[in-house]
Amino acid sequence: MTPSPHKTGCARTEGYYPIPDSVKATYLPKNKAVFNGGSNNVIKSSSVTSRMNRVNNRRLLVGMDLHKRTTATDSDILKFNQLKSRKKQLRFAKSPIHDWGLFAQERIDANDMVIEYVGEVIRQKVADHREKRYERAGVGSSYLFRVDDDTVIDATKMGNIARFINHCCTPNCNAKIITVDKQKKIVIYANRDIDKDEEITYDYKFPIEADKIPCLCGSKGCKGTLN
Repeated sequence: MTPSPHKTGCARTEGYYPIPDSVKATYLPKNKAVFNGGSNNVIKSSSVTSRMNRVNNRRLLVGMDLHKRTTATDSDILKFNQLKSRKKQLRFAKSPIHDWGLFAQERIDANDMVIEYVGEVIRQKVADHREKRYERAGVGSSYLFRVDDDTVIDATKMGNIARFINHCCTPNCNAKIITVDKQKKIVIYANRDIDKDEEITYDYKFPIEADKIPCLCGSKGCKGTLN
């Protein structure tokens, strides 16, 4: 599949228009396997964009069991304090997985705390209202992350670069909720040693659904879909 030719003969005269992920995959070799071969998991290009726009919203629906691990150990608290005093060197840049991604600018050791997921702490009812408002406003990706049954962190407008972390079926990090000074924090830990310039990823752990969302992580263990 190749991009449609420009009607005017010049891309600059046609303004902005979205490029379907199925088209992007044709010039991102790492991701071609997701859309080639007639897999049952492949989604028609006409429906890919709208479904991908809901990817981050589904964090609200995910039973990640994170809230079951809310007690920080002494080691967690020490690492959290170290992270506050000396933040890891990270940068966000265009990602071959999806739009923007987060990349390490230094080597990160296994089990190290990489970054805290920061945003505005809101109640579930407020999160539900905002999700609908973001959809009406055409916000493609909102960054609502559930902390527990009635608490959500909204990083859409008041977040940090942790919101750019992409999903991967074989991630190098994992998300965990810990309690520090009676406040619940979402932190990203390294599953293994991470090299400089490597993209930071974790598994979104979306529930299995019939309406599939394609995964573009390109890893050897890629399942083809996020759900």
